[in-house]
Amino acid sequence: MISGNEYVRFVTEQVMTYIHLPSEERKNRRQEQKNKRPVYANKWLGVLPFAFRTYWKKAE
Repeated sequence: MISGNEYVRFVTEQVMTYIHLPSEERKNRRQEQKNKRPVYANKWLGVLPFAFRTYWKKAE
């Protein structure tokens, strides 16, 4: 099990490495994470929103 001091040390190291990155690198990381996020309608409601959207696009 990780003790409290080890956890604080780990979090501090992670924050410091992130802070020391150039601003362009941080922006690129945020953009990559934003692009990987799932569509929340599909995540919350399953396949139904996808099915309705696909049907609607084909019907047009």
